[in-house]
Amino acid sequence: MLRQRVITAVVLLAVLLPALFAPMAWPFAALTLLMIGAAGWEWSRLNGRAGAVALATGAAVVAVSLILGLNPSLPEQRGLWWPATLAWVLAGGFALRTGPAGWPRLPVALRWVIGVALLAVGWNAIAAARVIGVNFLLSAMALVWVADIAAYFGGRAFGKRKLAPSISPGKSWEGVFSGWAGVLLLAAAWTWIDRHHALGSASLYTQLLGTFGLPGLVLGCLALAGLSVVGDLFESLVKRAAGAKDSSGLLPGHGGVLDRIDALLPVLPAAMALISL
Repeated sequence: MLRQRVITAVVLLAVLLPALFAPMAWPFAALTLLMIGAAGWEWSRLNGRAGAVALATGAAVVAVSLILGLNPSLPEQRGLWWPATLAWVLAGGFALRTGPAGWPRLPVALRWVIGVALLAVGWNAIAAARVIGVNFLLSAMALVWVADIAAYFGGRAFGKRKLAPSISPGKSWEGVFSGWAGVLLLAAAWTWIDRHHALGSASLYTQLLGTFGLPGLVLGCLALAGLSVVGDLFESLVKRAAGAKDSSGLLPGHGGVLDRIDALLPVLPAAMALISL
């Protein structure tokens, strides 16, 4: 399993890194659009619609993503990022309140619309963040990764109070607090690096600090790290309701695309919303 995970990770990096650091933004946008379409396929399967319907769902995610992306004012469009952020806050409340048993009670059509909308907006946030700059995009993505890693180790070392036992028994409030601490340390380090090195674009943390000051930077980081937990919990809820361990087997050793981007989907639109102020 470890060998499989390493091989998959190496292949993904070999494909993603050249696209990410290409002089133009479109190679990364095209590659991530393909991945978000695959996530749409997984979403349909998790919600009981496989085969042609799942393929059509993936195509619908790509189509809606492109329709939204045709808006030339998208990177500054508050009317997209703020409703998406609110939707994720509500999704988190729904997940914690109802647990996996509540998800199948929603009409299949509504679940389909929710998936297509969240994935399409998520891709547009990824594409818009890349347009701002690689440093900005990586700083937002690193927030999710550090929050997850710090939460994992903090939860293993100190975890006692379960966060959402019916959805993800391994998560604890102590893990959440550890994730917050890790993200604040990351923000401090990244703003220092921004001040002393020219990285092409300001990071998310430097932009938050410049706009809102230190208190706003801290609150923004805590809110974004909290949303990363929401994204993780929401996908866990959908998988548990479907009786699935992974969203698919598209990425051997890692599960599916949704398993890799679940926490990014709420964080990137919220990051775009914050810097739009």
